[in-house]
Amino acid sequence: MDSQFVNIGFGNTVVSRRVIAIISPSAAPIKRLRDEAREERRLIDATQGRRTRSVLITDTNHVILSSIQPETLLQRFSPGGKLNMRELEE
Repeated sequence: MDSQFVNIGFGNTVVSRRVIAIISPSAAPIKRLRDEAREERRLIDATQGRRTRSVLITDTNHVILSSIQPETLLQRFSPGGKLNMRELEE
């Protein structure tokens, strides 16, 4: 299993296999999740002061904010924007 880095905006990258979810930030539960992560020092802000457009959740329970749209991030994580079962199981 090789680790691939994915650009999440402004030169910031994450290890692709550590990300378990890419979520839109507009829902109230996501806002609570972001606030809890900030209080517990698990929040990573990669927006460079811009509007948050997606929230990434990692397997280490860190919350990463990005100013890139979730659909764009999905395409960066998987060419063609589609994941197959083999990629999900790895």
